[in-house]
Amino acid sequence: MKAPEMTSTPMRASQTERKLRILHVLRAPLGGLFRHVIDLTYEQIARGHAVGLVTDSNTGGQRADDILGELEPLLELGLLRLPMRRQPHIHDLVLAARIAFHTRARAVDVVHGHGSKGGVYARAPGFIPGFRKPARAYTPHGGSFNYRAHPAVEATFMMVERLLAHATDIFLFESAFIANRFREEVGEPRKLTRIVLNGVKPVEFIPIVPNPDAAELVYVGELRAAKGIDTLIDAVARVVSRQQSHGSAPPRLLLVGSGPEEKQLAAYAESRQVGHLVTFAGVLPAHDAFKLGRILIVPSRAESLPYIVIEAAAGQVPMVATNVGGIGEIFGPYCNRLIACDNPELLALTIETMLARPRSTLEVEAAQLAAFVATKFTVATMADSVLAGYVEAIERKLHNNGAHAPSFALPS
Repeated sequence: MKAPEMTSTPMRASQTERKLRILHVLRAPLGGLFRHVIDLTYEQIARGHAVGLVTDSNTGGQRADDILGELEPLLELGLLRLPMRRQPHIHDLVLAARIAFHTRARAVDVVHGHGSKGGVYARAPGFIPGFRKPARAYTPHGGSFNYRAHPAVEATFMMVERLLAHATDIFLFESAFIANRFREEVGEPRKLTRIVLNGVKPVEFIPIVPNPDAAELVYVGELRAAKGIDTLIDAVARVVSRQQSHGSAPPRLLLVGSGPEEKQLAAYAESRQVGHLVTFAGVLPAHDAFKLGRILIVPSRAESLPYIVIEAAAGQVPMVATNVGGIGEIFGPYCNRLIACDNPELLALTIETMLARPRSTLEVEAAQLAAFVATKFTVATMADSVLAGYVEAIERKLHNNGAHAPSFALPS
């Protein structure tokens, strides 16, 4: 796999007195969270900083192995893969200790936890005397704030978030939506807080042209309940039922991705008499997946700031999306195009409208959205904001401890 394009010029030694030593901690090397960490890591390395990664050894498959294998030679602080469980487990205490010693041995300036489990591993050692030196950053990426379970379980997760907030030096929320969710569920953060939007690379702002044999509809993402794919199947069934009475060709739906509900979704499509129109394509890079459909459908019930929507917007892919999480932040002035979730009839009507519109009209609207996304959702802007946040957190931590903060390598 080709390494992500570095959008910044590497910093020369003469430009700094001391570079930052940064350790990113995450659980699963999958999805948008993983992409965020990888893009951020390449940018930080390009700017002259020393970076390391800690992640799970049991998930991600060959694709994660390839991405991490290509990145590892550039990681001055190394790559550590440990067996991490998704749900809370007593073994987490052992892993947190291992990561704490790993962090201290590398004289890390900033340990940045991503997602709920990465946030625990990165921040919990901050309570232990002798392990408090690094500034501790946290980006939820949805995590506990989008997790739906028994109310007692959800309350327990929020209790953990409140406790860990005391060991956090800076919150780097990926969307205003998640920042607000934090305030609602945990309370107003008492530490530094920044909203750092996910970003994509300049090469991704090139219009994607669908293949000649592309399906009418395409979904790209995980196959699980929060993504609302059952609602999409219901909507397709309604469209097919109405089009059959008019003698029109039924729309085909391509589902790109993997997840725990693939078999259930296939059975559900059969039960709705549209199984012959629904194809499961497996996991593909987003850019390749977009070419396989003419209209991208994002029927999610819950999101934070999904990369798939940012990537599609940058590539000028016509899109139907629900107004959940931070998707409205991505659409900005065009958020009136979004629809409510869990409404198969509304989704069906919107799909029918999109299919009936001239392709040229869809392309004009897609270009408008891409122009807006280009002003806010870039890797360079994301890296600038994160690094500036790190430095402010370090300076405040040192000031509170009566020490002097050194100068660090940052973009001029």
